[in-house]
Amino acid sequence: MSAARRFERLPTAAKLLLIMTAVLLPIGIALALLGENGIRQANAALNERNAVQSRAAAGGIESLIARNALALRIASAAALQDSSEPGADACERAANALATAPAISRRFALRSIDGDLLCTYGGFAPKAPVPLVAPGDIRVWIDRPNNEVDIRVGVVGGMATASLPVAELRSAAKDESGLIKSFELRGGEDSLNILGGDPAGEDLSIADWPISNGNLVAHIGIARQRITTADRLLMLLPLLMWFAAAIITWSLVSRLLVRPLRKLEGAVAAYRPGEGPKELPRKLGPSQEIEGLRNAFARAIDRAEESERETGAALEGQRRLVREVHHRVKNNLQVVASLLNIHGRSAETADAREAYAGISRRVGALSIVHRNHFAEMEENRGISLRPLVTELAAELRAGAPETARGLRIDLEIDSLYTTQDAAVAVAFLITEVIEFAMLHAPQEPIELSLRRTSELTGRLTVGSPILRPDDEDEPGKNQFERIVGGLAKQLRSPLDRKLGRYSVDLPVFPPA
Repeated sequence: MSAARRFERLPTAAKLLLIMTAVLLPIGIALALLGENGIRQANAALNERNAVQSRAAAGGIESLIARNALALRIASAAALQDSSEPGADACERAANALATAPAISRRFALRSIDGDLLCTYGGFAPKAPVPLVAPGDIRVWIDRPNNEVDIRVGVVGGMATASLPVAELRSAAKDESGLIKSFELRGGEDSLNILGGDPAGEDLSIADWPISNGNLVAHIGIARQRITTADRLLMLLPLLMWFAAAIITWSLVSRLLVRPLRKLEGAVAAYRPGEGPKELPRKLGPSQEIEGLRNAFARAIDRAEESERETGAALEGQRRLVREVHHRVKNNLQVVASLLNIHGRSAETADAREAYAGISRRVGALSIVHRNHFAEMEENRGISLRPLVTELAAELRAGAPETARGLRIDLEIDSLYTTQDAAVAVAFLITEVIEFAMLHAPQEPIELSLRRTSELTGRLTVGSPILRPDDEDEPGKNQFERIVGGLAKQLRSPLDRKLGRYSVDLPVFPPA
């Protein structure tokens, strides 16, 4: 199908939308892409500035720690090497050496290489002897109870430990721009808040910078600065203009054209001939053409109703004629069965009376099927097998010979429906099996069951001790087997012969 033909088949509102899209959308997209590119570049510049600012703050902390570690290493190394017996004089010599270094902490402690405390200076509270630091190595960790950062350096002959309080750390990470909203040092499971409070709920750009050879991590949150929504809307104004024009056009066409037509379409689709007068909507908008279309539909519906009434009258006459024919056939079969019973009672020999009785039973079975088919015409659901089999069993017991008057027939029948052809074969099959059983084993009970096995199949099972597939010596057995086998073929299913039980599958209608 060509593009032009597909376009012709679209609704009017869709056509207008496509036309406006083809004219305005490319311009709007081009301008929006240009604006989006500028937004991306501006955001990239802002993010780069945030990264530089956070890196500078982390660098200030790392520089402070490095200066203190270097000064502490030089002073403690000199103090420990100049004393043959290290003690308080070693701390004095180290403090004198640190006095010449600006912005260096003068609160420290000296320990031996085994961790034994030698001396302290400046009111420094001794820290734990661990970790032990080898000469030339530096360890930095967070002292959360004292709210400070501890520095331990290893020198020849011992170790030196100093602390940096939060105030000094905050001064080193001072942010002139005011962009840094949170600054936290993390080491292991401990953390130390340097700047700001809890950043939860704020739109921050978070960066982590490792310092002091990875002993600490500077977790910094900087206020995120982005292009505002108003700026984006201004850049996307051409695209928004196209969107507004499309919405307005779609709304007008839908209200003035599409909605009245759909309303008329729904009324026509909901109309059912014979279920009441037609109800077409009176108000369909200002369009005179749609009003004319409604009137044309009304005239067409009137003609359809008139034709429906004529067709219904003809169909009802035909239905009555067919019903009368079926009724007459049923009555004729009952007359034939009555005549056979009369002639059977006046027959001179037992064989003749038995033959008349057998023919009468089969004609009666056909009459029962025809009667149920006549009832099926009233409901249109197929022949109900449950009442058919029940009535047939009662008729067979009533017409049984004197020797089988006490015959018991047990029924287990599901409510199934089938066609007339299948019902005739089922009725004849049940008649043949029950007649054979009542003539050859009149004292044995007969079990008759009909169960649904799937959505479209049911299974008929007749049970009696006389049903022995391999017994060929029974009088009339060969003829009986040929007859029931042929009836099973009419049901398009093989007869399942087992000792004391014959079964066959038959087609049924799906459950309602």
